Amino acid sequence: MAKAFASQGDMSEKKISFTEVGEGLYAFTAEGDPNSGVIIGDDSVMIVEAQATPRLANKVIECVRSVTDKPISHVVLTHYHAVRVLGASAFGAQNIIMSDTARAMVVERGQEDWDSEFQRFPRLFEGHESIPGLTWPTTTFSDSMTVYLGNRRIDIKHLGRAHTAGDAVIHVPDQNVMFTGDIVEYHSACYCGDGHFGDWGNTLDNIKAYDVDAIAPGRGDALVGKDMVNAAIENTRDFVESTYRPAAKVAARGGSLKEAWDAVREACDPKFKDYAIYEHCLPFNVARAYDEARGIDTPRIWTAQRDLEMWEALQS
Repeated sequence: MAKAFASQGDMSEKKISFTEVGEGLYAFTAEGDPNSGVIIGDDSVMIVEAQATPRLANKVIECVRSVTDKPISHVVLTHYHAVRVLGASAFGAQNIIMSDTARAMVVERGQEDWDSEFQRFPRLFEGHESIPGLTWPTTTFSDSMTVYLGNRRIDIKHLGRAHTAGDAVIHVPDQNVMFTGDIVEYHSACYCGDGHFGDWGNTLDNIKAYDVDAIAPGRGDALVGKDMVNAAIENTRDFVESTYRPAAKVAARGGSLKEAWDAVREACDPKFKDYAIYEHCLPFNVARAYDEARGIDTPRIWTAQRDLEMWEALQS
């Protein structure tokens, strides 16, 4: 039987966890599905990552309401991907924040990404009829900005390219906790299809320099304690490098995408094949690594059609 494309065969509901990662700070996680973060301020709440649909966003809201009745005033989106942003309308927040670069990517490829991810993740897009359209920020920033929820300071920063060109991280200094989006994962494959392999390691170094006490990663369990934080950062680094190096060697000798796929599988399967969404991510990761190694700096836009053409080429 032919292998299902991306996550088309994954229709099982995931167990939700809501973990306190600092005082008034929570990670909403779901066994490798996209995570969200919650930051409770003096008078209101900030959400980090909006989920794929209002239906899923409401699961986050249920968890928020289990710990506070304060209104949700801000939603911060670490990047532009549909599974992260299209649920934003459910929160009713007046302020939606992205980096300048992330907003530009919504303009350039937001609809194509939505169409592509809808095909890849049918379970995550159940209830998609309630999505009002592309999510647009009310506020953008270039390198950094600060939001105060009463006395609670929240620093939102672009520390470098990694998962996308416009990634943001959110640091809460009073608890020394960071929300990293998909720059850092924990026992979940990194999706690198729109990534920048050459920059990712430096961006991880910039995160590591904060020496945080906890991280809410993009996927996987909350990371509480410096040992768990540092282990996840280094594991993410290993995943990214183990994907890029074999693909780059194939590209350097003029080999094919299919040869790169075989080489990456040989390097990564022994270490990562049991990670959440590993099989989903691998074809996109190989395609992007192969492109970057051949000098294509800006990731090519994924479309529903390109997805299937790439998948067919790798199955031949």
